[in-house]
Amino acid sequence: MILNKVKEIMMENLSIEEESITLESTFESLEIDSLDVFQLVMEVEEAFEIEIENPENMKTIKDLVNYIEEKTKVNA
Repeated sequence: MILNKVKEIMMENLSIEEESITLESTFESLEIDSLDVFQLVMEVEEAFEIEIENPENMKTIKDLVNYIEEKTKVNA
């Protein structure tokens, strides 16, 4: 599942506790700064073999998961 993979990436790369990552979590509430977002985007792009355009438009984990779902559906 996409959310689980995103959680895994965030826990490994950003040292965020799994229980604090929900679909409703905002990057701000998780204290993810622009540098962390950049790192997260790179890891997600690699993991899902997609390219994320305009990551600054994403504010929540749900935004990210929905974006990945759309991109992977197109490539499937």
